[in-house]
Amino acid sequence: MLAAPSETDVFVIGGGPAGLAAAIAARRRGFEVTVADRRRPSFDKACGEGLMPDAVSALRQLGVELSHEHGTPFRGIRFLDSERIAEASFVSRDKWGLGIRRTQLHRILVEHASDAGVALRWESEIDGLDPIGVKLNGSLVRCRWIIGADGFHSRVRRWAGLSPVWRGVRRIGVRQHFRVRPWSEFVEVYWNSHCQAYVTPVSPDDVCVAIIGRAHELRLSDLLTLFPALANRLGHANPTDSWRGAISMCVKLPTVTEGRIALVGDASGSIDAVTGQGLAMAFQQANSLATAIAVGDLRQYEAVHRQLGLMPRLMAHLLLLMDGHDGLRRRVLRALAAYPGAFSRLLAVHVGESHPSGLSLEVLVYVLRLFETHPLVPRRA
Repeated sequence: MLAAPSETDVFVIGGGPAGLAAAIAARRRGFEVTVADRRRPSFDKACGEGLMPDAVSALRQLGVELSHEHGTPFRGIRFLDSERIAEASFVSRDKWGLGIRRTQLHRILVEHASDAGVALRWESEIDGLDPIGVKLNGSLVRCRWIIGADGFHSRVRRWAGLSPVWRGVRRIGVRQHFRVRPWSEFVEVYWNSHCQAYVTPVSPDDVCVAIIGRAHELRLSDLLTLFPALANRLGHANPTDSWRGAISMCVKLPTVTEGRIALVGDASGSIDAVTGQGLAMAFQQANSLATAIAVGDLRQYEAVHRQLGLMPRLMAHLLLLMDGHDGLRRRVLRALAAYPGAFSRLLAVHVGESHPSGLSLEVLVYVLRLFETHPLVPRRA
């Protein structure tokens, strides 16, 4: 274990993708940066492993260039249920999503952070915060800024006295990889009552299968019963690893900064995995936080953070309405299948390829009519 530095400009607590992105962004603006985490790389996590085009673009702003060599590109989203299929391609021809193993993404970010000169302290214990710094492995590290990137159960958030004001429905996600050649250029989302299965191509010979649902115990062994069409696609493909599980839910905080402390990623609030936008938001937050630190005003980050969450939270709510109402889901999928152009425009807004104002009035009215019997006000848990 490397000795802790005695002083740094920016101290990042949490060395996952969000923390490393924030560290790289701050380092690119000339700050001395230290990242500390109790774990040892590479980190894995139960997730769908698909980076949307806006996530790829946000990484490019950090100087992290991902190519087809790092994973498997996909060109859109396909929704499937027992009756119909609706699909939409990304509008821009030069934009693509990337299916990439979480461990591979983490290795790439670790390498970029190290090359940028970020001080990485793995297998280190963060004991708490101090008025002038961070307590690391029993020693005090002086710092000007503290970034909490320690995930859904953030201790930094608790130490800073920042608590969620709203929590959505708690869902469970499980993920496993299968040795089979991808059969689609899309990320496929299979729908059932109160659960979805996501299939992301991550290599020429592997797909990632993730199931998210409200059941207290959701197992991939239920795949045949819940999603027979997907089970048929997988055939007798062998799993290449054991399954992993995680919580998926929407969490919102009233503020994500306190004094010189700022939160990023899931520590700053989360979006249900149904949107596929968690990493894109984390990388965008990292860029905006570094800009705010550079001008010495975290209020700027607060404003951008709120703005970044508006569309993903709305989309999460709309998609979760489909999860909870079979009739509504059938209506929406039928409409998306009948009007693929409208689906593509909605997808473009979702992944940041176009502004919501670019949607035609006809599309907006149609979407509102689909959901008109289901209020858009989130339920408080």
